[in-house]
Amino acid sequence: MKPHHRAIATALFAAALFGAATPLAKALLGAMPPFMVAGLFYLGSGAGLATAMLIRRLRRAASAPTSPSARQEHAPLRLAELPWLAGAIAAGGVAGPALLMLGLVSTPAATSSLLLNLEGVLTALIAWVCFRENFDTQIALGMAAIVAGGVLLSWNGSAAGTTSAPGVAPGALFVAAACLCWAIDNNLTRKVSANDAMTIACIKGLVAGPVNLGVALWLGAHWPDAARIAGAMVVGFAGYGVSLVLFVVALRHLGSARTGAYFSVAPLFGVALSLLIWPERPAFTFWLALALMALGVWLHVRERHEHEHTHEALDHTHRHRHDEHHQHEHDFDWDGTEPHTHAHRHLPLTHTHAHFPDVHHRHSH
Repeated sequence: MKPHHRAIATALFAAALFGAATPLAKALLGAMPPFMVAGLFYLGSGAGLATAMLIRRLRRAASAPTSPSARQEHAPLRLAELPWLAGAIAAGGVAGPALLMLGLVSTPAATSSLLLNLEGVLTALIAWVCFRENFDTQIALGMAAIVAGGVLLSWNGSAAGTTSAPGVAPGALFVAAACLCWAIDNNLTRKVSANDAMTIACIKGLVAGPVNLGVALWLGAHWPDAARIAGAMVVGFAGYGVSLVLFVVALRHLGSARTGAYFSVAPLFGVALSLLIWPERPAFTFWLALALMALGVWLHVRERHEHEHTHEALDHTHRHRHDEHHQHEHDFDWDGTEPHTHAHRHLPLTHTHAHFPDVHHRHSH
């Protein structure tokens, strides 16, 4: 499988895990308040990933590698990168999940799942406007289709077949606000995506979990029983922890806008699971919104970006193979292990090939 195909598959798997977590969160909200659910989700994410990192370290120590490139599995976080990570945690780890839980209280699970497509749209808009990622007509049309579907779902009663007075549903606005927070998170996380994805996701969980739990207890919530705590933490580990690790890996190779676009299929998995949990017959506008969002995702999947571009000189550290972008010598005794991690320098290079705005293609157009 080609590297960009692996990155796309990684983004889609992340979407499947996150999408499935939304209707499960809806089920848990009947037994505990929103901030409690959000806190347990992220605590489960952080604790689960911390355990996985410990197991990884023990296995690495047992193998006793001698090569410097084998010992250094990932680039360490630098001091200059901490503000980006802190902002991502505040937006996506604290504000985002709390707003989503508040929205789920009064919004049908299937509608909430499809509204999460707005995260991809807002991620792309921030990437285009603030971080100057490239886009073309096809990408813009795809985003327009997703927005149109989101507008249909945001209108009160459109998805559930209700007859209440028209207007924007408050719950839908909360879900949309959560999407904005996650869009900010995605773009800030892109700035540190060359680092260990598991470390980034673990830190987010261990910070966001206690913060949300503290807010829940301050508002008067009580701890649920052990079974519900365990269930919420398991869902959080898969839907927020493992999903976020995969998302960060995809960011590294695809950039914010395109990863967000592939991640937009998450609601499709959420809809499938929610309709299994709460069988119902959605209104026509629900299916129309689904068709518009599916069209938008399809336009993104078939996008191809290719032109002559120049790589400026660059020094950085990340996990890599000796492909066309990594033709360098080593200042240590390299045993031929690939992929490997070490500080390396890219010399100026001009060439043409299909590419995405990954860590090596963040050039202007």
